[in-house]
Amino acid sequence: MSQRELVILGTASQVPTKQRNHNGYLLRWDGEGLLFDPGEGTQRQMIYAGVSATDLTRIGITHFHGDHSLGLAGVVQRISLDKVPHPVDVYYPASGEQYFQRLCSSTAYHQTGELRPYPITEAGELPGPAAPFALHTAPLSHPVEAFGYRLTEPDGRRIVPERLREFGLSGPVVGKLQRDGEVEFDGRTVRLDEVSELRRGQSFAFVMDTRLCAGVHELAAGVDMLVIEATFIDADTHLATEFGHLTAGQAGAVAARAKVRTLVLTHFSQRYRTLDVHLAEARAQFDGEIVVAEDLMRIPLPPRR
Repeated sequence: MSQRELVILGTASQVPTKQRNHNGYLLRWDGEGLLFDPGEGTQRQMIYAGVSATDLTRIGITHFHGDHSLGLAGVVQRISLDKVPHPVDVYYPASGEQYFQRLCSSTAYHQTGELRPYPITEAGELPGPAAPFALHTAPLSHPVEAFGYRLTEPDGRRIVPERLREFGLSGPVVGKLQRDGEVEFDGRTVRLDEVSELRRGQSFAFVMDTRLCAGVHELAAGVDMLVIEATFIDADTHLATEFGHLTAGQAGAVAARAKVRTLVLTHFSQRYRTLDVHLAEARAQFDGEIVVAEDLMRIPLPPRR
């Protein structure tokens, strides 16, 4: 069975704690491994989580604040050390080009890994190699330029064996039907939609440091899993607005409006000793599945609709 899950590598905000490392999130999507916002210590967290550098196919950075990008230096060097045999695509705000270059060349090392940089200049679908999904970005509202990410799998068709039997179809002709959309069989044309049903594609959104803005809602709309920052509680909304962050209640309201299936709250300020209030405030807005992220947690994407 295809493996689609989120591996949490870190959940802290600006300051890590004894329980929470800086940010780091690996999305396993079949044969792809998308690493988002590798903060300081990500390389070590990958070891704890059983994630290899060879698992990485893409890296997405929302913005160049340290808790979201300082770990890139170690990850890049690990890609070379482990001789990862495939290119790794890296997405990041184009305005942070100097930081990207500094992180990739922060110390002397023997570079053997291939990075393919894709600096982001505007919202829309991101370039890159062919993949069974589309990767989109939208601008966020933070003191430095920031972009969120959305992965969307196109809808497909699921063959219904009972319908194949009704038409007497089996063997190679079924493969031809899937490739061509129709086949001539036993004196008639059989169309793919006659022997199949709609198979909804899955989707995932990653929204970090931001105030409420249009990009947040655009990225979150209808996704199966929304990973979103909840740095503050509602009582500290003034701080969230001042520093360009969301509260747990706001994150829950976004999920409710977007009709998200699974809401993953993360990026918690060290000022809170427990996260009970975060969960309660998100729950007051959103009645779907809520996960309060913990380091090294593994969260499967919800089953297809």
